[in-house]
Amino acid sequence: MVKNHITATEKKILNSMYWRSGSCFATFNMVKMEGNAFTITMAPTINEIYKEDEEERCRTLLRHNNFFNTHAVFLPFIAGLCFAMEKERKEKGTVDADTIESIKVALMGPAAGIGDAFFFNCVRVIAAGIGIGLAAQGNLLGSLIFAVIYGGSQMLLRWYFLHMGFHAGTDFINSVFETGLIKAVTKAASILGVGMVGAMVAQMVNVPLAWTIQVGEASVVNDVISSIMPGLLSILLVFVLMRLIRKGKRPAMLIFGIMVLSLGLAFLGIF
Repeated sequence: MVKNHITATEKKILNSMYWRSGSCFATFNMVKMEGNAFTITMAPTINEIYKEDEEERCRTLLRHNNFFNTHAVFLPFIAGLCFAMEKERKEKGTVDADTIESIKVALMGPAAGIGDAFFFNCVRVIAAGIGIGLAAQGNLLGSLIFAVIYGGSQMLLRWYFLHMGFHAGTDFINSVFETGLIKAVTKAASILGVGMVGAMVAQMVNVPLAWTIQVGEASVVNDVISSIMPGLLSILLVFVLMRLIRKGKRPAMLIFGIMVLSLGLAFLGIF
């Protein structure tokens, strides 16, 4: 990949983004997961690009402060890509906010799958195997080698992926506009993004309904509902919560309400 020239300001921003991306799990919560970390990582970019437009700066920060979840090593890659797109949006107006969000959401799922499989299931196991062998002999190098191989590799790759995302984003934007593929790319990213959100709902939201009804032989209500549409209760719950949030209900209070409701329904044998 041929790298475009980086200005001194862009280099300074990329350096700041790299160190800020280390807050990936320090700001983790169950409402936005890594959303706060992504916003913190993007803040130097947004503050520089929209430094003369306070309203747009605030809107862009708020837009990036949505739900986000991917592997920590690939968060800088997506942030670097968004840096390039936000820059293009400000300077030429050829990329809109919806396109940036669609591409961002579409990438976080596949990146998480690749990162978890490679680092957690491969690099971690290899590093632990080497470190445990030394640590079992009372050698302090065992723990140090594990930290260097597992943690050090991630730190180096976070730096590389951040720059790769920025350069890839610049080249990508130029190529899609030169070939006229921007509409197709935007539509494809939107479809993939919606698909990823739907898949995350099916995987992460579980309504363990244990209620039974007597019609001939006893039947579990959840099985009956799932036979109509798998995950129907999960989807309904998400839609209800979305409607309540749009009405101004605080996510923290909704989480607390779900906890209380779940305990009550479990006591009654429904959950």
